[in-house]
Amino acid sequence: MNDHLPPVSSQTIEDISIQYLAYEGDSHSTIVLLHATGFLPWLWHPIASRLAPEYRVIAPYFCDHRQTDPYKGGLDWMVLARDLANLLSALAIERPVLIGHSMGATVVTLAQSRYGLDAAGLILIEPIFFPEDYYRQAITPEDHPLAAKSLKRRNRWADAAEMKTYLRTKPLFARWEKAFLDLYIEHGTKTNDDFGLELACSPPNEAAIYMGGMSNDPWPLIPHIQCPVLVIEGAESENRQFIDLPAAATRFPDCRYQRVPGAGHLVPMEKSAKILQIIREFSGTLAGG
Repeated sequence: MNDHLPPVSSQTIEDISIQYLAYEGDSHSTIVLLHATGFLPWLWHPIASRLAPEYRVIAPYFCDHRQTDPYKGGLDWMVLARDLANLLSALAIERPVLIGHSMGATVVTLAQSRYGLDAAGLILIEPIFFPEDYYRQAITPEDHPLAAKSLKRRNRWADAAEMKTYLRTKPLFARWEKAFLDLYIEHGTKTNDDFGLELACSPPNEAAIYMGGMSNDPWPLIPHIQCPVLVIEGAESENRQFIDLPAAATRFPDCRYQRVPGAGHLVPMEKSAKILQIIREFSGTLAGG
């Protein structure tokens, strides 16, 4: 186990620079961890550090590497899927275990289906698979339930202590384990000389990513994914009201569905030991795992 954060690496692809964390391992097997909308690869650290050196672990950062506008379609998740595929190719990663959370899980799904990543297996934690009719709607950022919240998100604090006090009042962060909240405050903010701290992934960028999730319906692509898949859902997730993950799991040719008790949508930050156990058990069942 390595509790030290690795340095930030970067890879230039298509005239853009993609940042990522790399945990070098003794194994030829690689695990790729992709974060949720508005979050960051450092939030995988309590899990990634325990997977290495058993595995090589790569965690990309997808927030502001492309200039986008929430009012002009946002950041298309298929573009992120292509970025992921190009990054893995540039790093010569073959047969990875691809693990994504929320947006990251959907991007992993798109990348595996459209760009043939030849993954050994997928773990999809709370993927965003909206009902199919949703993808045929024309919607503005103000009408999008998540983008609208992003645009209104508070984005200034005097210091880390004020930010932590504020976040602890929000239901979204109520169940987070302490290590994850500390990582979010330390690595998810940047200094603004005028007032203190602001979010590294700005509210407009976050909104643009949410809007980009409407560009591609993942449902027709799901049946084409042949590798083993594990779909994870938080038993207390608010997304269960409009996302049917048990139904999605039945459309993958080789898939298991697992519900995590006591967890909401942000399962990795709330039940890290359980997610670590799930990753180890699933990866161990794969050829070469």
